[in-house]
Amino acid sequence: MSAIEVQNLGRTYKVYRKREGLFASVRGLLHREYREVHAVQDVSFSIDEGEMVAFLGPNGAGKTTTLKLLSGLIVPTSGSATVLGHVPWKREDAYRRRFSLVTGQKEQLWWDLPAQESFRLHKEIYRVSAADYKSRLDELTELLEVGELMSQPVRELSLGERMRMELIAALIHRPDVLFLDEPTIGLDVISQRRVQQFLLKYQKEQGITVILTSHYMKDVEALCDRAIVINKGTKIHDGSLDEIIDRFSRHKIIELHFAVNSTPNGIDRYGVVLENRPPMLKLQVEKHKVSDVLSRILGEYDIEDVSVSERPLEDVIAELFSSDSESRADTV
Repeated sequence: MSAIEVQNLGRTYKVYRKREGLFASVRGLLHREYREVHAVQDVSFSIDEGEMVAFLGPNGAGKTTTLKLLSGLIVPTSGSATVLGHVPWKREDAYRRRFSLVTGQKEQLWWDLPAQESFRLHKEIYRVSAADYKSRLDELTELLEVGELMSQPVRELSLGERMRMELIAALIHRPDVLFLDEPTIGLDVISQRRVQQFLLKYQKEQGITVILTSHYMKDVEALCDRAIVINKGTKIHDGSLDEIIDRFSRHKIIELHFAVNSTPNGIDRYGVVLENRPPMLKLQVEKHKVSDVLSRILGEYDIEDVSVSERPLEDVIAELFSSDSESRADTV
């Protein structure tokens, strides 16, 4: 059963176009000129209950705008959407109690008070019973390992500790849908891993539906099997992570182990050398040339071992959104 249904969703903004110069500024007071910015354009997708889906795209692609639409914070220009049967921008109380939005760039906790005070406020806002509040808080603080930090003012916590507190605040009313917008931005590797492990365990146990946006591909690979990719406000892919690599990667990596304790000269004529640690060398080769390049290398050099692998997901995503691949993506 679908938890989220989005059909031809769009959001267009009118942005004031300011001209340079005194005369143009005065003229702008009398006759203002605007240009249209399509933050989200004709996006459609469906997410089943209990799915955790990555929502990927470069900065300015429309990811956050889409999450704001699904959270009811803004109203679309076109299209429709339902979350758990509710139209988000109607802002019904029944819907507000069933979802949470967590962003790594904005905080919902009171800065000068201990996080537990904010949790108590959320308890009252969402009308959580005293018994449920205590059991949920105990469960979340144990899973996130923040029990000893509950009485510390939020401003004294590290960024990773604050994010774990943000997750508690978002989950204390046990929502059915969770929107995560860059939840690990700025966190160190250890904090990122803690957040990943918690989300994986909590989502599996509670069966909640999750949409995750992140520029950190380790988050995506650790948590999601499916990804929706948008660029310039338009959806360009909806499928598994492996399909992203198959569909958009233009290269593969050949790892060679030479028989001698060195790598021979001239090997770079077959591709881009990514790593050279004699007698091992990694070569990036265009997909359609892999068979031919391997045949030539094996016939020319004394090779002890060879393997061919796909490029890392983060490299493929970076290539997909680079300026020289935008035109290619837009035509897919």
